[in-house]
Amino acid sequence: MTEPLDLARLQRRLAEFAAARNWQPYHTPKNLVAALSVEASELVEIFQWLTPEESSRVMADPDRAHRVTDEVADVLAYLLQFCEVLGIDPLAALAAKIDRNEHRFPPPGPEDRT
Repeated sequence: MTEPLDLARLQRRLAEFAAARNWQPYHTPKNLVAALSVEASELVEIFQWLTPEESSRVMADPDRAHRVTDEVADVLAYLLQFCEVLGIDPLAALAAKIDRNEHRFPPPGPEDRT
């Protein structure tokens, strides 16, 4: 039976993977954020010329679905490694950002709805 996935466990696996290959000297914040940008761009490339309707159905095409899934994994891997190197808790950062946005952008009141 496999253990449930969680971000901390995945971050450890990524760190162990990099350590086993002596990649830590290359995993600087600058390099990781550059790699994150490249992988995000590769995800964008899949959708670049699709219509909105085609983009909504992208996961119905097994080849494209596989590419999207792989690029999402690459983006998340580099983001988690970036957070690990800088000591950022990604879940805490997201929760704090949602809190700030809830205050900045309150839902419209009944008088604002048309």
